[in-house]
Amino acid sequence: MADTDDDARHAAKMAKKKTARDKIMATKTDQKGLVIVHTGKGKGKSTSAFGMIFRCIAHEMPCAVVQFIKGGMSTGERDLILAKFSDACQFHTMGEGFTWETQDKSRDMEMAAAAWEKAKELIRDPANKMVLLDEINIALRYDYLDVNEVVAFLQTEKPEMTHVVLTGRNAKDELIEAADLVTEMELIKHPFRSGIKAQIGVEF
Repeated sequence: MADTDDDARHAAKMAKKKTARDKIMATKTDQKGLVIVHTGKGKGKSTSAFGMIFRCIAHEMPCAVVQFIKGGMSTGERDLILAKFSDACQFHTMGEGFTWETQDKSRDMEMAAAAWEKAKELIRDPANKMVLLDEINIALRYDYLDVNEVVAFLQTEKPEMTHVVLTGRNAKDELIEAADLVTEMELIKHPFRSGIKAQIGVEF
């Protein structure tokens, strides 16, 4: 008998919750291209963004990726897209490695500027439904790019229905303020601190 009462109470509670949820969802009718920021010290910023890129590919929505920092190192996402989905997703690796590896500020600024020009070209093309700017926040953090120029472009030139995803830790306040969706990955534990190096299938 007790189990029957519990089941009935649970069903009534869930029915009430569904009614409230349906009422809320009925008010959400607008659509727009989102500016999405993934930042924070935790892992998963680029990984999550590439998850959305693969969703676009699955839905046959043209998309594009510009990598601002990561250089020639092979990554699973890039290798898979170039091998299997290059017709659906343009992929441009414009950086030459992390800033502490290049140790050449003028060269880094030159590469960041070239990556931004490519990004603007891809975003302006309304055929691209999503454009991922991977690690652009790093370029902005070191002032290789002007955050106000980036924000102004997104606000005035991005096609209405195009999604733009910007990743990297230390996102600038101006970008966070302008974004529609901001997620901060919080670091709780990381194997690197225990002497475990980056591993294939997890980090790249």
